[in-house]
Amino acid sequence: MKKVLILLGPPGAGKGTVGKRLSEDWKIPLISSGDILRENVKRKTPLGKKAKEYMDKGELVPDSIVTELIKERIKEDDCKDGFILDGYPRNKRQAEILDQILKNNTDILVVNLIADDDFLVKRLANRRVCEKCGAIYHLINIPPKKPGICDICGGKLIQREDDKEEVIRNRLEVYREKTSPLLEYYSKKGILKEVRGDQELNNTVSQIERLW
Repeated sequence: MKKVLILLGPPGAGKGTVGKRLSEDWKIPLISSGDILRENVKRKTPLGKKAKEYMDKGELVPDSIVTELIKERIKEDDCKDGFILDGYPRNKRQAEILDQILKNNTDILVVNLIADDDFLVKRLANRRVCEKCGAIYHLINIPPKKPGICDICGGKLIQREDDKEEVIRNRLEVYREKTSPLLEYYSKKGILKEVRGDQELNNTVSQIERLW
């Protein structure tokens, strides 16, 4: 049976980091709606240009744009045994669409990573990304060897527009407003579990692995 893990949680809760570890352990791909969107923004595709207007303001990208990108991605061969979703679905409507896309022989687990706002702001405001290779650093937890320079390719480290404090706090407000009903939706289906995202990474990962 195909396994699908849906990782939920506010910006900065660790969905990408946790998802990467689980992807390696379970040998199924991690599909990040944020990565897909940013790739399209970088390539300046028509969808990417539209998405950038929302992302720069810390607002959620419309369902129609995100859903189309996700739909095409999960059709690829590496998803035949399952996959991990990070950043999708973001609301009840997207969840209903995803239910229609997935077949009946799919085992779905939804994990909501929880953390306090101050922790989330501190984590995201200190995040830096290499503008060349996309490697992610944290000024406190995972600093580069040379300030402002990527260890891997020597590229310049930048702060994403949506990682600035004022934008982060707006993102958290938007998250609660738009995404909270999603938790109720999956809770009623009996497949929602909560795990803290502000603890040591190994603890978060092992707790999720024990759920399956």
